[in-house]
Amino acid sequence: MVTIIVDDTEIQAEEGANLLEVCLDNGIFIPNLCHIPGQSRPRASCRMCFVEIEGVGRPVTSCTETVRDGMRVRTGTERVRRLQRAGLQFLLSVHDVDCGHCPSNKHCPLQDTARFLKAGLKSKKLDKILSSPPVIREHPLLDYYPNRCILCGKCLDACRRKMGQPLLTFAKRGFETIISFFGEKERTALACGEEPACAAACPVSAIRLHSAGEDAPGA
Repeated sequence: MVTIIVDDTEIQAEEGANLLEVCLDNGIFIPNLCHIPGQSRPRASCRMCFVEIEGVGRPVTSCTETVRDGMRVRTGTERVRRLQRAGLQFLLSVHDVDCGHCPSNKHCPLQDTARFLKAGLKSKKLDKILSSPPVIREHPLLDYYPNRCILCGKCLDACRRKMGQPLLTFAKRGFETIISFFGEKERTALACGEEPACAAACPVSAIRLHSAGEDAPGA
């Protein structure tokens, strides 16, 4: 065990432990959207969990940092907050903010993050870029809502844990990146069973069962 200082609070932690997880486990909230506890190679794709570490010249993502003795960490500096708000604005620029019709309303990580950062859910600085169509219903069991998806990768991880390997993946690039399903969709549907792990793991209701009966956004 080693000692680190986070926001003037002394914390005992295992050397080499994930810094983000140590902070969260000790009641120090750091915004994060893509982190999966225990993941050996964090994706750091959401760019939300920035902190400043003494001796490091610029803010870094806490999910990719490991604990070392004597580490001094600041989680709420102006530079950190500026980066986090910018990251949130970027996500919202490609997100259909239609909370009233979303099943994740009031238990949504985007809402929680905006509230924590004292930021609005309407992006005022960036143009809105939404995918078309707003819902993809090609899979025998699942509907995919690309304009809700935050590309956190939690669906892929849940599928891999359940099936041994993921039956879905990231497809396309840049603003057009979406979740896509591997191979024969009928085969993957049989493998999914009645409770697909990907739908259960999605924090923003971007993957839903057909049986949920949602209308397409804007319908």
